[in-house]
Amino acid sequence: MDENRRLSLQRSNELHAYGQDFLSRKKNIPLGLNEPYMGQYELMKAKILKELGGSGADWDDWQWQMRNRIDSHELLDRLITLSEEDRREIDDVSRKYRWAITPYYLALIDPENSADAIRGMSVPCTQELAESGLADPSGEENTNPAGIITRRYPDRLILNVTNSCSTFCRHCQRRRNIGQTDTDAHSAKIDESLEYIRQNTELRDILITGGDPLVLSDDFIEDIVARVRVIPHVEIIRIGSRTPVTMPQRITPELVGRLKKYHPVFMNTQFNHPREITPQSKRACELLRDNGFMLGNQMVLLGGINDDEYVVRLLNQELLKIGVRPYYMFYAKNVVGTLHFRTSVRRGVEILEYLQGNTSGMAIPHYIVSAPDGLGKIPLGPEYIVGEDDEYITLRTWEDREVKIKK
Repeated sequence: MDENRRLSLQRSNELHAYGQDFLSRKKNIPLGLNEPYMGQYELMKAKILKELGGSGADWDDWQWQMRNRIDSHELLDRLITLSEEDRREIDDVSRKYRWAITPYYLALIDPENSADAIRGMSVPCTQELAESGLADPSGEENTNPAGIITRRYPDRLILNVTNSCSTFCRHCQRRRNIGQTDTDAHSAKIDESLEYIRQNTELRDILITGGDPLVLSDDFIEDIVARVRVIPHVEIIRIGSRTPVTMPQRITPELVGRLKKYHPVFMNTQFNHPREITPQSKRACELLRDNGFMLGNQMVLLGGINDDEYVVRLLNQELLKIGVRPYYMFYAKNVVGTLHFRTSVRRGVEILEYLQGNTSGMAIPHYIVSAPDGLGKIPLGPEYIVGEDDEYITLRTWEDREVKIKK
């Protein structure tokens, strides 16, 4: 054996050993595309349909899903196992914060597992009543120059068109807006916002969000998208929606057909755990992808849910397979009632450091910390420059080996 081949095989064996660690770990991470989770989903689906008196056709109707959101502990108790303390906590929290779960998303919960990741993101718990944190840590109320706009950057802004969602995530950054009833933007506020965009010709990128804009009717959504698209200087339209995750029935051929007329339209969604990648969410994302929508994922780093490098790696690799590019990993904001989800800032850096080299670059998101007072996103990552002199810069590799690069 020549020396080059010997060294190549030695290196191959090292890389093989790195890969085996992940392969052994991922066997224990729930993925919604695998059995037994698909079987569990079907059992839960049947149980929920029986309780609600629905049919298979009802289940596939997003409007039925919205009308039948579970929002009382009495109904939830008949579908998953709750302790007396759980019931009391749900009632205590619901007096302050609204909650609701679509039948579909509830069917993803392991009914006997109180530590289930989907349950943690959707069922209220007593930690939400803690008073620490801020109602509006990103200062959105102070970055609202007109109508329903949030503006933090020179060339882009947000339109907040509704406070409603299919499922009210317990880690929501805008829980101050949820209230107790669904409220959509008034036409006068929309008109004022669009006029602001027309008058500010540096604006080229418009994000339509909420709440979740895709809980609105096809007519409402298309009207807003169409009116934004005709503004000459707008180049990019983005829609922020978690419905591909929590109510994939919403992604219908009719909706897709109406919106694809206004391309380029981007869709940013929020998968936080591999359990959320199911045949149904996969089908929704592929329908969008196959009709020209560019899809990105904005994961929120949540303690006890996904603050694990192997969970994030599996999530992002599976997202790529269904046509969704891991885009952001957000450090959870300092929102009152959500601080039990916060990790250290450093934990996100550690996860990125693990991903680098252990998975493809497309599976590595930007790690983002949002600055207070509406000052925008701050990207963080590992530091790879470890030294410098007049002639060389010293860098470290993903394996923590140092190399010198001539300037």
